[in-house]
Order: sequence, then structure tokens, then C-alpha cells
Amino acid sequence: MEHENSWFKSGAATHVGKVRQQNEDSYLVSTVAGVWAVADGMGGHSAGDVASHTVVEELERIPPAASAAELLANCEARIVDANSRLRKLAEARHGDVIGTTVAVLLVHEEFFACVWAGDSRIYRVRGAAIEQLSVDHTEAQELLTDGKLSPEEARNWPRRNVITRAIGAYEDLELEMTNGILAPGDTFVICSDGLTNHVEDREILTVAAGHPPQRAADLLIDLTLDRGATDNVTAVVVRFDPGATVPPRAVRSSTFVRR
Repeated sequence: MEHENSWFKSGAATHVGKVRQQNEDSYLVSTVAGVWAVADGMGGHSAGDVASHTVVEELERIPPAASAAELLANCEARIVDANSRLRKLAEARHGDVIGTTVAVLLVHEEFFACVWAGDSRIYRVRGAAIEQLSVDHTEAQELLTDGKLSPEEARNWPRRNVITRAIGAYEDLELEMTNGILAPGDTFVICSDGLTNHVEDREILTVAAGHPPQRAADLLIDLTLDRGATDNVTAVVVRFDPGATVPPRAVRSSTFVRR
């Protein structure tokens, strides 16, 4: 479904895929609050759909913020609450693991931040280049970072989808964050690993740069389905209006710095 305001146009799409029986992905488009997210319930564990929906439900509660720092604090508080809810649910179900990834894009005035846990990704397309802003929290990525696997080996490693951080899976919640300043025309792609298991970064670049956000989201799902879609797949595409100008008060606004 397409969403827009004077600064942003957003599109989102999700599909169960061709193998799974249930879609355990959830997404959020909250343009008014400046929050976009994808959550992917942990495969092979209980209630992945409940886990991803719980995180999105909490993020939906974030109101428009007076500053970037306030928006970040609200986001982190909601994820902490989601983690607590899922831990209590797991305890009630006799210790089942109930977890989900989350990847969140936050925008306040000219500032953006990415907050994530797990292997759902956030990309930024700027000009003719694509950059993965998030870093996968997976065993494969850790081995790649340590130089124990090559990029090609990491792509084909049998445990490449084993994640090391998730919401609800651990008592100690670990989030990672990066931030920056928007440039006119910046396009962000937030997606579950159901997309990146089948679609290369250069292909994401071509689709995201060449189409309006909703059309781009739909095309990314279609491309995944054409290639077998062995997992649930979700894509949220957000584009900063290339004609937008930053209001003068933005230069005095706080950045995404934890207080």
C-alpha cells in the first residue's frame, strides 16, 4: 500500500512465498511519526508471526517527536517493551523461544537513523550507488568480519541464516544503530532476508532507483517469487522527495544521539 506526505513517498509489500505456509513477516509504515520497519519472526521457533507482530504493534505507538533524540528514545523504549512482552509469553509457554528480527528507519527533519537486531536489512540508494547501512547479526557475518569466511563462502555457508541478536530471544536486548543526514532523493529499502536470499544488491539498486516506491516494493516481491521465494518476503521502500527543502529550524534540531 502506498503512503506519502510532503517529504516522503513510501511503498510496502509482503508475501508468504512459495514454500512457507504462514507469513511470519510484519511491517510498519508510519510516515507521520517518521518510522518505517520490517520484522521477521524467527524461523523454526514458536509463534514467529506473534513475535514480529508484537514488535510492529509496539512501534505503531510511537507519536510524532519534538526532536530526533526523542524519536530514538521512543523507538528504543517500544522495542524494550516488545522484548519484555515476548519474554513473558515464552515463559508462559514453558520456555519456548519466541523471537523476531527488526530493522527500523527513523527520520526527523533532515536526520535519519537505522536501528536493528538480526538480519533484516536497511539499504540506502543515493544517486547511482547502493549501501547496506545495517550489518547482519548472524554467525556467517561474524565469521566474515573475522576473516574466517570469504564473501562467497558466507553466502553459501550452511548456517548463514543463524542470527545472533533478536527481539524476544534473549533477556539482554542488544540493538545496533547508525545515523546520518538525508540528501534529496535518498531512497531506503528495508527488507527481510527472504528478499536478499534471492535478489542481489545491484538488482535492488536498479529497481529502487528506477521506480516509484510502491512499484519498486511490488517488483522486488515479484522478482523473489520468480526465483522460488523459499521464505516469507517483505520490502518497504521510502523515498525522500528530491524537491524537498529542509526547514530552517532543522539546523537547530538535535541529532540522533542517545541522551
